[in-house]
Formats: sequence, structure tokens, C-alpha cells
Amino acid sequence: MSQHAEFAGNPADEAKIIWLSDPHFIADGLVLGHDPRQRLSAVISHINAHHSDAAFCVISGDMVNRGSPEDYAALAEHLQQLTIPYYPLVGNHDDRALFRASLALPASVTDDFIQYEVEVGNRLILALDTQKAGSGAGLYCEERQAWLRQTLERAGDRRVILFMHHHPVPLGLPMQDTEGLENGAEFMELLSAYRDRIDYLCIGHVHRPITGIVNGFPLATMRSVLYQAPAPEPAWDWNSFRPAEEAPNMGVLRLSSTGVLLHYHQFCPYGLGT
Repeated sequence: MSQHAEFAGNPADEAKIIWLSDPHFIADGLVLGHDPRQRLSAVISHINAHHSDAAFCVISGDMVNRGSPEDYAALAEHLQQLTIPYYPLVGNHDDRALFRASLALPASVTDDFIQYEVEVGNRLILALDTQKAGSGAGLYCEERQAWLRQTLERAGDRRVILFMHHHPVPLGLPMQDTEGLENGAEFMELLSAYRDRIDYLCIGHVHRPITGIVNGFPLATMRSVLYQAPAPEPAWDWNSFRPAEEAPNMGVLRLSSTGVLLHYHQFCPYGLGT
């Protein structure tokens, strides 16, 4: 997999990137009444049929649901069907060692954490590792912060898009805001020194589409490839949680010299794999 991706689409666009999140893949069975194999196959077929001109696909964490060798092996086999490169992120359901051994990663990946950079056009895509082992919440430790500072310093005049699994700011979601980045305020303070070069924060984990601007940074979350969390109202908790009867989405990011556009695309009906 190349670290530098050329874009062969619309000349008005510097790049087109596909964004998937939270496939929660398992080799057999269902996850909360949803079939991850059918859902992942559907989005791969959709990408291959309609977005083969994209530079690559980013998958923002929770690649598997159980973190087993069998799940990672089956996931890797499915992802080989993509006709464009893919770049996976680690989430709270993932096992770092199995992830690293099973999935394709660029040469820029760090030794201790699954963090890396990918160039596309005049932009730098940074994949962050927000996993806190054994917890649904995330953490961004000093070692990971040091890598991010160094990479942002080296970015020069290139604009930067960050992909991460856990959200660093509250999003107004029941229960899920307790499982965001534990040191989110510290993380956002780090970013504040590089406000002039960061275009966008792309966030997984919450299984809902949310966009906004927080502390001057545009951000967006993505629906899961597999199942969706309910809207904040009516209120719910983990005891009453049921996946929303909403179809999954993928994201299409169009990067140009004037900014970033995110389109949410439905790739299959809700009933597929339920």
C-alpha cells in the first residue's frame, strides 16, 4: 500500500476519500441482530462500483467486535476485495497486536501505537490511535501526543485532516459521552497551537452522523457500517439500548483547494443483514 495516493477523479478536486467506520466484524453470527459480513460486502461492492476513482478508504476503528484471530483473518479477506487501498484505525474493540499482524498498514506506522500519516494531493491525512486498553473510553497519552506534535510541525504548508476513533469533546449523546477521549480537553489544547493547518476532525465510535464546529475546529462523526445508535431523544441508557432502525452510511470526502466537503451516502437498505 502506497503512502502517497494520486487522485484521478474530477480535476476540480484535489482528492476524493471514502470514509467508513465501526464495521464490528465477526467471522460468524450476528452483532445486535445485524450481519457484519453482509453489511461490509455491500459497502465494498458499492465502493468498487461507484467510487473506484477515490484515492483510498479510511476506516475509523472498531474493525472487529471481539478481537479474535478468526475475526481479523476473515475481515482481512473481505477487505482484499476493495479495488482501492484502505487505511484502518484502531478502536476500543480492537486488539493492537492482532490488528497489526492482520491488516495492511502503511510504512509510516509507529512502532508502539497504530498511528501513521498518508499524503494525498497537498494534504496530510493523520490516523490517530485513541485506544485505552480494557476500556470503552479513549486516551491520548504523552507518547502519542509527542508524535502528533512532531508530525504537525513537519506538515509545513500542507493542510491536515485528523481521523480518530474516540471523540475528544462531548457530542450530546446519552451514555456515549462518558466513553469519549478521557483527556479530550488536553488533546484539544494541543490542537489549538496548530489551528492554522488543521482542516477537519473525522471521528468514529458513536455510530451517529454529527457535524459541527468546536473550539474553532470543524468535526464530523460517521454512522457505523453495521448498526446505528439511537438519537439522543427520547433518552436511553445501556440497559434500554436498541439499535436504531436506520440504514448505514459511508462518507465521501471531497478535498479541494478551497476546503473539505463531506457527503453521507447510503449504500444499502436498512433491512439488509437484519
